[in-house]
Amino acid sequence: MVYTAKIGPSVLSSDLSQLGRECERMMECGADYLHLDVMDGPEQWVKPIAAAGANQYTFHLEATTNPGNLIKEIRESGMKVGLAIKPGTTVEELAPWARQIDMALVMTVEPGFGGQTFMEDMMPKVSWLRSQFPSLDIEVDGGVGPDSIHKCAEAGANMIVSGSAVVGSDDPRSVIALLKNVVIEAIQKRSLDR
Repeated sequence: MVYTAKIGPSVLSSDLSQLGRECERMMECGADYLHLDVMDGPEQWVKPIAAAGANQYTFHLEATTNPGNLIKEIRESGMKVGLAIKPGTTVEELAPWARQIDMALVMTVEPGFGGQTFMEDMMPKVSWLRSQFPSLDIEVDGGVGPDSIHKCAEAGANMIVSGSAVVGSDDPRSVIALLKNVVIEAIQKRSLDR
C-alpha cells in the first residue's frame, strides 16, 4: 500500500472575502492540501488552474462527454488527475478509468453547496474501490467530520475533504489532527490485516 492519510479543508466553507488568509490559516493548522470547488465547465478551467499552481485537478465523470481527453489534458498541464462521482453514479461507471487516474472521489453529498448531511450509504463504493484498486488514493467529500470520519476511514478512504467541520471549528488544528489520526489508524489496521 502506497497511499497515506491526507486532510484537505474545503475553501467553499471559508470566509471568501479573506480567502488568502483562510488558506494560510488552514495550512498552518495542519492541512495536507486545500480543496477548491469549481461548479461549472471542467474543460475550460484546466489551464487556468494549472497556471495558478494547483497540483491536482479533479473533475466529475458526469460533467464531461469525453473523460479520456480531459484526463490527457490534465496530465499534459502537469497536474495529477482526480475523477469524482455523484451519489447517483455507480462506482462501476468510474472503474474503467481507475488505472488512468491518481485519485477517485466518492461524493458523500449531492455536489453544489456545503452543510449537507453525510450519506453513509456511499461507503460501499469506497470499500469496493479500495478492494479493486488497493493503491489508489480515494477521497470522500461532503458532510465529513468527527462524527463520520470513522466510517470513511474503515471503508478505505485516505483523502478527506472537510468543509464546515474544519473551517467552521473554533479549533481547526484539533479537528484536522483527529481526522488524520483516525485515517492513519485505519490504514495501519488494513496493513496488518493483509
